[in-house]
Amino acid sequence: MTLVRISDDALARACGADALAAAFEQHGCTVHRVSSWGMQWLEPLVEIDGKGFGPATLDDVAAILDGTSDLAIGVIEDHPFIAKQQRLTFARAGKTRPTSLEDYAATGGWNGLKRAREIGPEQIVEEVLHSGLRGRGGAGFPAGIKWRTVAAAPGSQKYIVANADEGDSATFADRMVMEGDPYALIEGMAIAGQAVGADQGYVYLRSEYPDAIAKMNRALELCADIIAPFQCEVRVGAGAYVCGEETSLLNSLEGKRGEVRAKPPLPALEGLFGKPTVVNNILTLAAVPHILGQGGANDYEALGMGRSKGTMPIQLAGNIKHGGLYETAFGITLGELVNDIGGGTQSGRPVKAVQVGGPLGAYLHPDQFDIKFDYEEYTASEALIGHGGITVFDDSADMGGMARFAMEFCAAESCGKCTPCRIGSVRGVEIIDRMRAGRKRDTLERQPQMHNTPKQDRSAEDEVTLLADLCDVMKSSSLCALGGFTPYPVLSAMRHWPEDFSDNPDSVRNALDRVGT
Repeated sequence: MTLVRISDDALARACGADALAAAFEQHGCTVHRVSSWGMQWLEPLVEIDGKGFGPATLDDVAAILDGTSDLAIGVIEDHPFIAKQQRLTFARAGKTRPTSLEDYAATGGWNGLKRAREIGPEQIVEEVLHSGLRGRGGAGFPAGIKWRTVAAAPGSQKYIVANADEGDSATFADRMVMEGDPYALIEGMAIAGQAVGADQGYVYLRSEYPDAIAKMNRALELCADIIAPFQCEVRVGAGAYVCGEETSLLNSLEGKRGEVRAKPPLPALEGLFGKPTVVNNILTLAAVPHILGQGGANDYEALGMGRSKGTMPIQLAGNIKHGGLYETAFGITLGELVNDIGGGTQSGRPVKAVQVGGPLGAYLHPDQFDIKFDYEEYTASEALIGHGGITVFDDSADMGGMARFAMEFCAAESCGKCTPCRIGSVRGVEIIDRMRAGRKRDTLERQPQMHNTPKQDRSAEDEVTLLADLCDVMKSSSLCALGGFTPYPVLSAMRHWPEDFSDNPDSVRNALDRVGT
């Protein structure tokens, strides 16, 4: 009987994988629903004897089975998109059934936890420190330092919280871990608990991920005895973007309004319910089982460049020909990712801009495609790696409109606690609207009771200066990254595409030069 492997990843299912699996079963095949390989432009991808066919439809079933299909891509592991990767976190992608304990154990699962229990808390922390693992959620803070802080904090009750509130545009790696390899995340959390003395964990998961919620709950039920005495539960958030920020997440987890907390105190000292808490991203925790494997810390530290160690699961999306998940060591250039691996734009038009790091990331110009995927190099270029999401735009994109969207998004998603974010984002939308419409003052400013507004119309350069000034206040004064990072896409769009903001782009350039932005 022919064994057919088809992903049950949410994206594959949205493309018709469930009906396709049923069709193969009707043809007498045994179908295994496995995790996704991450080649999303080929979903639903059918695998038989290691060879792939995609994107497949119901009309292709007979031809695939009799060997006449023109959808054949050859051996999947030899495909250039897969063969060039350095998969550690996603080593099982496409190969295992997501909630099968048998498949997980057969591919090295639980070895890291077993060794962690043998070497003890102090050595666990030292190995995570040695590996150079940094938070993959955006901040890039060294995971080992956070763990060491929680381990040293006084208190009989400590917590491990997995931040699965994946809300950035072009990001789906967290979802792929939870839907495709949930035990890797659970094992990483159990190891973290062993390291810091925590016996309770929570996965904070957004409600928009129903498949991930179901997979995580099922996996936790099946492996409860393996990870004991560590216990773990799923908690579902309502989908607020700001709850991706760790203190807002903790408030939501406690049943409070998802609102940013002022720091200090740090969550590592006073986190969930006021207790010392490790809050890590899904990719951070899922990398830990490999690091705790024999020699894994040395192998991990040897990859990457500078202080950016190990691998990063990079997510390619937007107007791109070969969208999907590409895990590789830090140091690869943006040009390689977009043009060589991603194949350029899906539309076939020239690339105009690339946004890295979600809706708060800077827009990068093709002239910057030699930038290497490295936390420090991106910071030096006033850009963000964030969660590793890459959104590609072709030359039809309106970058003035995209800058406006950044401010509008911030206004809509702000928790409202701090003025620079709550009010500044609204004022930012108004300024950009005036710039693009060629208006000097808005109707509110013209009201007679507005005594502090300008008595004379602003010049185009004055509007740019005002927007740059506002961005500076937001960056330096916002309580969290939502308000603090929103200026990145705005300023980068103005800097590289001033013609999308004004009929007189020279005025935009001159104003930016004058304020040094």
